[in-house]
Amino acid sequence: MAKTMEPRELIDSAVVDPNGNKLGKVGTVYLADATHQPEWITVKTGLFGTKESFVPLSGAHTDRDGVHVRVDKDSVSDAPRIDADGHLSPEESAQLYRHYGLPVPRTSPDGRMPAGDGRTGDGRTGGGRTGDSGRTGERQQAKGKSGMDAKGSMTRSEERLDVGTEQVETGHVRLRKYVVTEEQQVTVPVRHEEVRIEREPITGTGGEAEIGEAEQDVVLHAEKPVVRKETVPVERARLRTESVTEDQTVSGKVRKEQFEVTDDEGKHRR
Repeated sequence: MAKTMEPRELIDSAVVDPNGNKLGKVGTVYLADATHQPEWITVKTGLFGTKESFVPLSGAHTDRDGVHVRVDKDSVSDAPRIDADGHLSPEESAQLYRHYGLPVPRTSPDGRMPAGDGRTGDGRTGGGRTGDSGRTGERQQAKGKSGMDAKGSMTRSEERLDVGTEQVETGHVRLRKYVVTEEQQVTVPVRHEEVRIEREPITGTGGEAEIGEAEQDVVLHAEKPVVRKETVPVERARLRTESVTEDQTVSGKVRKEQFEVTDDEGKHRR
């Protein structure tokens, strides 16, 4: 459900483009001098929100997830860099309108904003003159030049770091196998046959004996090592990732407002 845009509620709201991309957070709201309605916002972009880009609120609406604008992320990234110092000059305003392809509004002397092509009576492109400031096309911040609200109180604001994480690719790890040759020594028991003469005495005198030559042939055997190779699976390996959490310290500069009370003589008071 869309809500009515209130300047103070826009501060720090998320800004979303038509494609659903989050552009950043609202830093400052700028009001039109003639209507005092929100006309521009600055969007904090970059690391720690250190950059601010002007985004038009023409056709924008607010929802639960933030401010939905009608310009895309690329247009905001390429927008002219203008200091968000509290004022927009006529030239700066016209430059932004041209960048976003929007007609430049003009105002009449009584502060109304009639329909037209965005050109003043003398043919120059820019905003009209306000009733009391005398500055052409000047914009004021949502909190007003004095910084006071209707009850006479002053709001002090400060920036805070909004730190998150994002996943990035840090490198590649590969698992491969390769072949190496190494020398192995294995001790194997082997047997062999040896000849031994067995002598047996003959007792008695029976029988006859002849004297002559004779021989006996015995075959000897021995074992020898035989080496054979076979390939067998011994191990499996695979790569997997695991998350390891560690603490890292980040830093960024933030601004904050301070209260100071002085009297007519310039003396500080508590």
